[in-house]
Amino acid sequence: MKTLTISHRDTATGPVLHVAGEMDYDQAPELRRQVDQLALTPGQCLVLDLSGLEFCDSTGITALLAARQHALAAGADIVLAGVPANLLRVLTLVGLDQVFTLRPDTSPAS
Repeated sequence: MKTLTISHRDTATGPVLHVAGEMDYDQAPELRRQVDQLALTPGQCLVLDLSGLEFCDSTGITALLAARQHALAAGADIVLAGVPANLLRVLTLVGLDQVFTLRPDTSPAS
């Protein structure tokens, strides 16, 4: 099992969290903890860069939904960037591709 690593950087439009490794039952709470510590403001956009994510179970998906709720409660947006093909398939199967804004990478939308 690969440990979940999360790095944080601030941009002009809001924070970017790069999530890498495996997000499962044991490790998903770390994403929730880090997102909960973000002081988002209205109009910002939280970007979760998932390009380094190798595995995500239902607990990880729940953590993504919790991150969305945190952002929306602050009046901010949320984007999932660089979603791996296997996770994109699951998100599509359960309709979450219609709930999250998805981008191929972390560059701002044109």
